[in-house]
Amino acid sequence: MSHHHFILHKPYGYLSQFIYELKRKKKLLGELHDFPEGTMAIGRLDEDSEGLLLLTTDGKMSEYIRSRKVDKEYYVQVDGIITQTAIDEIKKGVEIGFNGTKYITKPCEARLIHKIPNFGARGKKIRDERHGPTSWASITVNEGKFRQVRKMTSAVGFPTLRLVRVRIGNVHLNNLQSGEVIEVENFNSNDNNQ
Repeated sequence: MSHHHFILHKPYGYLSQFIYELKRKKKLLGELHDFPEGTMAIGRLDEDSEGLLLLTTDGKMSEYIRSRKVDKEYYVQVDGIITQTAIDEIKKGVEIGFNGTKYITKPCEARLIHKIPNFGARGKKIRDERHGPTSWASITVNEGKFRQVRKMTSAVGFPTLRLVRVRIGNVHLNNLQSGEVIEVENFNSNDNNQ
């Protein structure tokens, strides 16, 4: 049986799922593309997060990509001008709350981003400069606790305002526009989609 694999730039305000059982109306992935039956999102991005989301009809592929063997890189816009000291703390691991207990995040890659990424306007305005400066950082993790990256930046005093996943393993967001979906043969690399 041949499987289908998709790369999606998930827009702000969408759930990373196809079915939502509760009463409130939510925007779901099926509204973005006519996916084949059995398609599942690999991992999740929160409703208020954006960026790279992989989808597949292959459960084994999903399990592998969600594992700790595969890095996930996020660009985060934070409240204030994040310092190198804060970045260094994130790299070593910080204490966050998880399931009602304290958790120390695993060491990870993190760096300042000096050039503001061009992701276009978000579905909902973040805020303007009157509320103070913002800055960007890159954080790469291979674990995925609930809202982990947001909790990590908050733990060092710089709450996340915008979170965009830009890479999963060898697959990069590149120039994929918000809401755009492409079908690929596999997830080894999408460098030809620059």
